[in-house]
Amino acid sequence: MIRAAFLILAVGTLLAGCGNRASLEPKQGKSLPVAPYGRDVPLDADALLVPPTQAVPERNVELRRRSEERANDAFDLPPKE
Repeated sequence: MIRAAFLILAVGTLLAGCGNRASLEPKQGKSLPVAPYGRDVPLDADALLVPPTQAVPERNVELRRRSEERANDAFDLPPKE
């Protein structure tokens, strides 16, 4: 049992260490996407891998520690009957 767990851990470690560390380049005969609207030069491969701020927003909502009364919401209407 311990030997199998050690073998799985060793194989996982070896696979994790064999990643490519070189910069990314497009395949032979292919090109990067065209430049976005409003930009003169196209983005390089590394810049295309970074998601924009709108895709990964930061969390800015503080968790409430106590229950609080909800503010009056004019759009919180009961369902139609």
